[in-house]
Amino acid sequence: MNAAYSHLYRYTIPFSEPVTVNGHRLLQREGIVIALKSGDGKAIGYGEIAPLPGLHHEPLPAAEQQLMKVLTTHDFTETGELSDCLYPSVRTGLEMALFNLEAQTLQRPPRLSERDPAKAVPLNALLFGSTATIGKRAEEYYRKGYRTFKLKVNAAGAEEALGSIRLLKSTYNGSIALRLDANQSLSLDEAIAFSRELPAGSIEYIEEPLKNPEQIEEFHAKTSIPSALDETLWQNPKLADSIPSRCLKAYVLKPNRLGGIRTTLALAEKARGKNLISVFSSAFESGISLSFYAWMAASCASRPAACGLDTFRFLKNDLLDTPFGPSNAHLDTQDLFWNGQKVALRSIKLTSIWTL
Repeated sequence: MNAAYSHLYRYTIPFSEPVTVNGHRLLQREGIVIALKSGDGKAIGYGEIAPLPGLHHEPLPAAEQQLMKVLTTHDFTETGELSDCLYPSVRTGLEMALFNLEAQTLQRPPRLSERDPAKAVPLNALLFGSTATIGKRAEEYYRKGYRTFKLKVNAAGAEEALGSIRLLKSTYNGSIALRLDANQSLSLDEAIAFSRELPAGSIEYIEEPLKNPEQIEEFHAKTSIPSALDETLWQNPKLADSIPSRCLKAYVLKPNRLGGIRTTLALAEKARGKNLISVFSSAFESGISLSFYAWMAASCASRPAACGLDTFRFLKNDLLDTPFGPSNAHLDTQDLFWNGQKVALRSIKLTSIWTL
């Protein structure tokens, strides 16, 4: 489906509390919404371009400039024909808009794999704060049906993290899955020492445990604890391919950092071939992206792994008529997909109109 027109919008959403990403303290989320429109104006496909400071190399103005160049040169027609030279955030937003335009035209969600999509995708809940706060929040989430939790860890906060892990282990005793995320912050020795203090069977995996991911195989050999790959997937794809599957549990997939919808779907298939789970995740994007990522997760597995799309809780508002967010721990993927097509135009600012 070729678009005839495009509208570009900008948005700003305050964070509910400051968010720090690799040393960048952020008070608000900024991004671009692209709307691709059919010639008769009846079908509109929305996409989101939102590089995150501290995560993406491209700042938002550079992404916007590249996007306008693509629109000026008409350098796209279908999702499979976008340039590999595009910034990851730009390619993701364009592909998302094209898939959504096709869905609006055909009046059915896009077919992203050969499998029938799952009807629901579970969420994992991010826990943070003091051990007492983590215990209280875990109890609240557990009552809502959450059974998978994620906890950030680093060397400076290792003892407090261990206290929280012991509390969760003693409270729920195997009825939850706990994932840790070290964001490549630990040396091999620190990771091994930390792992040896963990209660037996208390965690599902550690996401990116090491400053040097080349040592993940050695870390696994000395601890038997599986890792999950996130940053390594885009920082060093060859290294990611070379790490033995026995050392891993999951790929954590952030489409707007990996380089697009199709790239992410290919990685999900690669994970499946290695008997790893795919954990779809976001970079504090709006419900436009979260709804689409939930559909991706549903399309890639008959029983999707709990995904990291609970980041909507960190944004004070959303860009959708019906803000993204379930009442419980499961996402109704088809309803959310269609809700993701209904953008609240009052929440975004029109910046330009293009004839394609």
